[in-house]
Amino acid sequence: MTSPTLERSSTLTLPARTAAARPAVPPELRIADNPAAAVLRAATRGPIFRDTAAQTTGLSIATVNRQVSALLSAGLLRERADLTASGAVGRPRVPFEVDTDSYTTLGVHIGATVTRIVAADLAGRILGGLEIATPQAGPEAALTIIARSAKAFLDRLPRRRPLWTGIALAGRVDPAAGVVDHPRLDWQAAPVAAIFGGVLDLPVSVAAHVEAMAAAELLLNSPAEERPGSSLYIYARETAGIAVTLHDRVHTPANGPGSIAHLPTGSDVDCSCGRRGCLEATVGESALLARAVRAGIVPKREAPRRPVITDLYRAAESGAAAARELLTERAEILGRTAALVRDMFNPDRIVLGGQAFTGYRPGIDTVARAFAQSTTLPTADLRISRFGGRVQEHAAAVTALSVFYADPLSAMRRASRNPR
Repeated sequence: MTSPTLERSSTLTLPARTAAARPAVPPELRIADNPAAAVLRAATRGPIFRDTAAQTTGLSIATVNRQVSALLSAGLLRERADLTASGAVGRPRVPFEVDTDSYTTLGVHIGATVTRIVAADLAGRILGGLEIATPQAGPEAALTIIARSAKAFLDRLPRRRPLWTGIALAGRVDPAAGVVDHPRLDWQAAPVAAIFGGVLDLPVSVAAHVEAMAAAELLLNSPAEERPGSSLYIYARETAGIAVTLHDRVHTPANGPGSIAHLPTGSDVDCSCGRRGCLEATVGESALLARAVRAGIVPKREAPRRPVITDLYRAAESGAAAARELLTERAEILGRTAALVRDMFNPDRIVLGGQAFTGYRPGIDTVARAFAQSTTLPTADLRISRFGGRVQEHAAAVTALSVFYADPLSAMRRASRNPR
């Protein structure tokens, strides 16, 4: 992926506001129980026969046949006659699968410093993407720049029909209105869905990014891998956050997600809130890198080659003791914090996501040790996100895909009313 530098334009023309004509569509961060959704999800991991789909979903073969016919007519499934067994007696069994070639969904993760734009097929596989610097401008100007970058990216995929846009970002999200308050970017009631809908002419769903990451763990897997119970998702990179999954649904509080940004860590790092030792101010990448530069661990450089967090990782890997100590301290704080939050919720499993956990591989063992030493409950099912360093991309992708996975026929009808 590339990270071009975007310059502000004093002559940027904003798109016409179209919120009333193009309302946001709330994402569906859950495993739906309607038959069409169950059949579509069963087909996301490759060709499947109808009788196997009936066993996988618990539906009758007659119900599966009806849903397959409807999904084939909508263009979401395709049959694989080439995989029919030759020489079989009677009516041949023809497997079906999700059409992964005709369509794409667009995912946009807007971070505090970096925005990722990706395309994903209907099975949730990332087809490609790019990174751009998040414009440090007012919300409408910044969102217009990002939306136009996304449109230019989609124009490079002319053989695929775009169906939907999913946008994931931190802050307080109103998914029904598609507006966001983002304190780190100084956005208030930012019209995310209206601007993206106006530029891209596609339906738009907007989600809080940590909730979307938890949804990716839930939805972008094989039905055979689904496990009942509750999960706690803890994210840390530039920001820190949590989300809770209860059985087959990500909990989305009406007042927005809870915050762990200002949990005390015991460090002496100053926070913008006026206190010391807050979690984000201690473990966030920009804050950690600034400490490394001040300590002389990472050389101070001017633009265009400013220091980046990988400079700190490389210093640690090359044997710099001070770099290792700084990263070990961060890992211990993350492990203790994860244990504290786990003890409050006592979920069946804990998933750790974000580059603060995965960017420096030796730190993972330190996180696990600090967690085990700090929790007061029995041994936990602690795991790293299956998406590694691509959690932001999959969070954005699942924000769009979740609508199809919840009610595929309705989503396809809505997408078809918005030709591009």
